[in-house]
Amino acid sequence: MGRVSEQEERAARPSYEQARDELADVVKRLEAGGLTLEESLALWERGEKLAALCEEWLEGARARLAAAMAQPEDGGTGAPF
Repeated sequence: MGRVSEQEERAARPSYEQARDELADVVKRLEAGGLTLEESLALWERGEKLAALCEEWLEGARARLAAAMAQPEDGGTGAPF
């Protein structure tokens, strides 16, 4: 079996909203306590991955907005509004 392609990896990753919601759940579970050290570490690691994924989504959104605003339509000012 070969490596998962970048396209397949992107298709399998959660949306921004899914990642954000799961991250919020991870934080609640960690704050509630009562977990073993191993469970806490696993949740923390998952939270770090989810936070990085959310940041990727937000950076992509910022780049798309910047690109859209940099290309004025029909000689406009560049402002989308």
